[in-house]
Amino acid sequence: MPPIAMHKLFPLFLFLTVTLQLHAQTNEASLVSPLINQYQSDETMLNRKYTLKRSEEYFKRMERFYIEWQKQLKALPFNKLTVNERVDYILLKRDIRSDSASLQQNNAEFRSSIFTLPFAKILLDFEAKRRIGQQQDGKITKEQFEQLKEAIQKTTRAVENKDLAVTPLQASWAQETVNQYLAVFTEAYKFYDGYDPQFTKATKAVYPDVVDALKDYAAVLGKIAKPSDAKDDGSGIIGNPIGRTALLSSLKDEMIAYTPEQIEAIAMREFAWCDAEMLKASQQMGFGNDWKKALEKVKTDYPELGKQPELVYELANEAIDFVEKNKLIAIPALAKEGWRMRMLSPKEQLFAPFFLGGESVLIAYPTEDMTEDAKMMTLRGNNRHFSRAVVFHELIPGHNLQYFMQSRYKPYRKVFGTPFWTEGWSLYWEMLLWDQNFAKSPEDKIGMLFWRMHRCARIIFSMNYHLGKWTPQQCIDFLVDRVGFERANAAAEVRRSFTGGYGPLYQIGYMLGGLQFRALHKELVQSGKMTNIEFHNRILRENNMPVEMVRALLTNQQLPENFSTRWKFAGDIK
Repeated sequence: MPPIAMHKLFPLFLFLTVTLQLHAQTNEASLVSPLINQYQSDETMLNRKYTLKRSEEYFKRMERFYIEWQKQLKALPFNKLTVNERVDYILLKRDIRSDSASLQQNNAEFRSSIFTLPFAKILLDFEAKRRIGQQQDGKITKEQFEQLKEAIQKTTRAVENKDLAVTPLQASWAQETVNQYLAVFTEAYKFYDGYDPQFTKATKAVYPDVVDALKDYAAVLGKIAKPSDAKDDGSGIIGNPIGRTALLSSLKDEMIAYTPEQIEAIAMREFAWCDAEMLKASQQMGFGNDWKKALEKVKTDYPELGKQPELVYELANEAIDFVEKNKLIAIPALAKEGWRMRMLSPKEQLFAPFFLGGESVLIAYPTEDMTEDAKMMTLRGNNRHFSRAVVFHELIPGHNLQYFMQSRYKPYRKVFGTPFWTEGWSLYWEMLLWDQNFAKSPEDKIGMLFWRMHRCARIIFSMNYHLGKWTPQQCIDFLVDRVGFERANAAAEVRRSFTGGYGPLYQIGYMLGGLQFRALHKELVQSGKMTNIEFHNRILRENNMPVEMVRALLTNQQLPENFSTRWKFAGDIK
């Protein structure tokens, strides 16, 4: 066999070198990672033990817990830590500080509202004794339960007669707390019932009366309760606008160095780009500057009923082939094999009128029990071109690939999860594939632009809502008028944003996170410092965290212990 020429060996040697370097970087041991796991486990254990979260005992114990952890973290030799360890240190420090601040806020709410539960001490004492397995004298407990029942009923009458002044917000807090106390009380009683004959015999008659009294009080509170000061504007959507101060605090935790007003300005700038590109695509379709007519034409191109899953499978593989052919990212073979799909139920579609994704892609499509109008809105909102622009966002190289890699590389960092990384990554791929000419036609471009405008709109309506400037109905109207949403889909989007269990910054994480990754791509790939494959695979192997911390790792920054966010990834915004 003839000797192999050195020039043929060099590319192989370079590939192996890069692979080994990446492996070393992404599997680097961290002095801090065991502490991250321990902190999460300790916190979970205490929350499991102290079941009554709204009690003096719980607040004192958790306050001590956070103080102890702050001291433990401070004892680490920060100046000797590697870049990788400093990132872990800063993120753990942030989480402890944020969790402690949340505890203090909850404690303040507890102190201002606990007057609505003047009978709480009897319940708390009963649970405290149960927790250590202490036998409770049946006769004494019966008397305590009688006192408890009477105290609850007395409080109920006082609230009903308005002798005890309770605001709607306090009533909401009290109702939640009563239900929590009821669950714990019921579980504590079962601990003794039937196991201790003297206890069971003495308390069996009065126990149901206490349960009924708690339920009755919760029902009375429910008639007054409101989760926030927000009023129903006719949309039926009542969220909780958090205000500018809370927004700034949340942005700091997410390591976003812009104010709410600057963030809205960034969204408006991106919207202007979308408008210009939408006009170009509209003109190419023969609709001139009337892009909404072009959008309406695109919405009519949907597969016949029953064919959408086949289209999803086709589009998923098309995106995988595209990113591999263009050498944008290396996709593990098992990731390409492992994704699945399922259909969203009609109930789920009230909150998610489009695709969702992750381990599986979740498909929004009509069911036979929907009204004809609802069916048509779902068909139009999930047409071929909209779907082509979003399937890869949910699957590969988007969320499905993220979750695949998260469970395999530095999984301890999943606790630092942020929508700016999770949603930002998938939105970034929409931007990158646009730049790589993934769209085959003007209709495809309109499909991609619709989603990009949607993400700009999310920033604008989220900021205005949480700043108290817009109502949910104004947010719905904005999506219909400015982006071209079907009205039912717009209502579902706003309902999901404000009452779907998402944090107040979740919806802005798409576009802002995408812009962060795009700025980092320009800094490292377009400058020639890394290839696309090196860049994208390194990000996934570092796992979930604020994108500024990803930047610190990829650029090998020596972060200071008192780090504060400062990255102006979208430039200086006045």
